[in-house]
Formats: sequence, structure tokens, C-alpha cells
Amino acid sequence: MKTTKTVLGLLIAASVAALAAQPAQQPVVPAKGEIRVVLAGDYPDPTMVRVGRDFYMTHSSGRSIPGLLVWHSTDLVSWQRVGYALRKPVGDVWAPDLVYYKGKYYIYFPASRTNWVVTADKPEGPWSEPVDLKLPGIDPGHVAAPDGKRYLFIDGGRAVHLAPDGLSIVGVAKGYYEGWKFPEDWVVEGFYAESPKIAFVKGYYYLTTAQGGTSGPSTSHMIVSARSKNPLGPWKNSPFNPIVKTWSRAEKYWSKGHGTIFDDADGRWYIVYHAYENGYLPLGRSTLLEPIEWTKDGWFKTIRDAKAEGPVARLRNAAVEPDDFAAPALKLQWQFLGADAFENHALRDGRLILTGNALDLRALLVTVGDHSYEATVRLEPEADVETGLVAFYNAKMFAGISLRKGTVEGMSRGAAFGPRIKASSAKYLKLRMTDFDLQAFYSDNGKSWKPYPNSTEVSGYQTNVLGSFLSLKLGVYVKGAGTVKVGEFTYKPLD
Repeated sequence: MKTTKTVLGLLIAASVAALAAQPAQQPVVPAKGEIRVVLAGDYPDPTMVRVGRDFYMTHSSGRSIPGLLVWHSTDLVSWQRVGYALRKPVGDVWAPDLVYYKGKYYIYFPASRTNWVVTADKPEGPWSEPVDLKLPGIDPGHVAAPDGKRYLFIDGGRAVHLAPDGLSIVGVAKGYYEGWKFPEDWVVEGFYAESPKIAFVKGYYYLTTAQGGTSGPSTSHMIVSARSKNPLGPWKNSPFNPIVKTWSRAEKYWSKGHGTIFDDADGRWYIVYHAYENGYLPLGRSTLLEPIEWTKDGWFKTIRDAKAEGPVARLRNAAVEPDDFAAPALKLQWQFLGADAFENHALRDGRLILTGNALDLRALLVTVGDHSYEATVRLEPEADVETGLVAFYNAKMFAGISLRKGTVEGMSRGAAFGPRIKASSAKYLKLRMTDFDLQAFYSDNGKSWKPYPNSTEVSGYQTNVLGSFLSLKLGVYVKGAGTVKVGEFTYKPLD
């Protein structure tokens, strides 16, 4: 078994190296049976659109602002951040649908118990202000019929007509699809028919949905397919359901689900979806991709055996970059959390000035996909402001080290942990994450470091324990009325 695992590891490493060496002019198709992790870390609910030979993708962004980060690729291997589509807080943003229709880009998304849409002429923006469709439900999926009529599907197999400009609904949502009835003894979180995504291919509408629940048991989530000659049904379920699923806890990725199918300019087809990495649930749901094929009778299925996971190639897109904050605009890797935090920051003299609030915690965050890493930052808080470098799940659950009034103190579960140490000259903080063992350090000069005496373990900072479908990000937080100067951020993966 050890020899087999070693050979498999070498094959995957060679595959990743080959991918990286390919020119970026055309799609690089995954090897037969291979699953490609294109974005490791918390990039859930992926939605993909192709325009010519360019691919664009976005994901859920929760409550972080700016939100709806748009990615671009020409080869389905290398992905670059190009811009954010949402800069106004409207609530927790989940499961969007990125659409290109008649020369314009649309992103439909749910937040605050309704659905919204933003539009742009270019994927990098500028994007419009969000428009409230006044449509309750989640997980919108857009489709335009050849006759020009437009529809928006939402959870529960429901759909509603859209106005020709796609910016308002016509009528009310009605149910048109009941989902696929899977065996009663399957270990799932629940039925939950969600994530309707529609593709029109050779006279059929293909409805791809998620069922089984987003997290919970390792085998919960799945992708199912149905088709119809009419955009509103009746729908016939695929004989190959479930198209994608995790079948056992032994697989590399759990809760595979929430799929979108798409093609490249040369007629090859793929499915993109999300999943949790086995043993690394705090990192959230990564974006995975693999090829699909069409049968003679017009159904699609994975090229690999659907019940055999096959090799997994984990790419290093979405790398966390060092930042000296000297650029006129903040790097696209950063997001904010907390009321008005995005509006209350400035870049000046190689520092990010983050303004705190007496009522809530604010944070500057970056999504991490590495199992182990080391990060440092320089922090200069005003006298009564508390700040720190932390592994951050939410405003009540984070761990790391804080700095306030010339003292450093450990943080665990969002509260003080360990002794308060006088360190009047300390300006630099460091975290070392080794899998989920978290160690902290502090320094006067960023060169010689003193270890904080108390460390913590953070594998429980994940949705099956805490809920909310969040991930363990890396960030700087600030509490109290006043500012903190953030500078000289470094990051190094240790995997």
C-alpha cells in the first residue's frame, strides 16, 4: 500500500508540473479520471461562464466586503483575480450565478432573504449597484431561451420569469422540479434541492442541482441532473445520477456538490463544483473541476467511474501574497468584515489605516488554502485600540495574538488566552500554523522573535462545529474607537 501511495503521489506531482508548464492559450484538459483542485481554500458555490476563449468564475463571499470576487483563466489551470462585483453590504452573499447575455455580464445572488443582481460591461467592472429582485429564495440560476425569454430558477425546483433586461421578475416563482429521489438509507444531511444551474445544449435544457446538504456527513452533498425540451419542464432525471458524490469518508474530498457544467471553445465539456478537503474542514470548500462526456442518448456523466474518486491534482492558485501596502489600491486578496470597515480604511505612506468601532469588531482578512503557513505583520494601534494577528472564523471565534497598550496576549475562541506580557516596544506579530496547531510570536524589529508561551489548536473552527459555512481565514482585527496602522505583511506556505 505504501508503494502504491508513493507512485500515485509521484504521478499527481508530475501532472501538476505538466499543467504549470503548459502555455496559457487554450484549455488544458485534466488527465483521464483526474479531479483538479483549481482554487484551494474557501471558494464555495463556484459559477462559471465562458466568453470566447476566456473563462470567468465567482463564488459565495458571505458577509465579507468587497464581495463576489471574479476570476479569469484562459487554460482552466492558471486563474487570476480581476475584480470585485459587490462593494455595498447587503447581507450574507451565497451561491451566485455568473451570466453573459447579449454583451453584458450579470451576477444573480441571494442575500438577506431576497435575490439581487449586479451588471457590468466587463468582468473586471465597474459593476452596477445591486438591484433587489424582491424574490425570496436562494441559489439563483439564470437561463435564456432561444426565443429571448429569460427565467430565474431558485431552490426547491422553483422558477420565475424575468423581464427582458433581467433586472426584475414577472409574476411569482412556481415549482417545476421535484428533484431526484435518492435511496432512503444514504447518509446525508437532508434532501435540500438547491443550486439549480441550467445549460441549453442541442435542443435540451439541462438542469444541474445540488442535493443532500452542504456539509454534515462526509457523504452528504451530491450533484444530480435532469433535462427537458422546455425551460420549465417537465423534467426527466438522468440515469447517471448522482453525477458527482462522495461515497465514503476515505475519499480525499468530502461533500462534493453544487455543480455547473460548461464547455470550452473546442467543444469539450467540464463540471465545476466545491468540496471539503478530508482532514481540513476549517479551510472551507475548495473549487474542483473535472471533464465530463456526453453519451449517445444525450446525457452527461463524468469520464471517471463516478464511484471512484481517482487522483487529485491540487494547484496553487489563489496564493496569499506579501503586501507592503505601498500601492494606491488594496490588493484583490483582501476583504473586510464589520460594519463600514471597507469604507473606513485608507492607504497612506506604506500603511493601511484601519479604523475601529466601539460597537463591533472589524477585520482585514485573506482566504488561506495552505495546510501550514507562517505570517507576520507590523501593527501600530492607537492607545486604546486592541488589535491582533489571528486565524479568524467569525467575530466570536478566532485565535492568535493581540497587541494593546504595550502588552501582548494570546487569543483563543475569541477571548484572552494566557498571560498578558509587557512588551512596550512590540510592533510585529507572527503566527505559525502547522496543520491546526497554532503558535504565536512577537518582536520589536521583525527579525528577532519571542514565542508567546501559550499555543492553541483550531481544528474545531469549522462549520460542522460552529455552523455558518465559514472558513478559518487569516487576518488582522481591531476593537475599539480609533485606528491601527497595518504594514509589512509577509506570508510563507510551509506545506
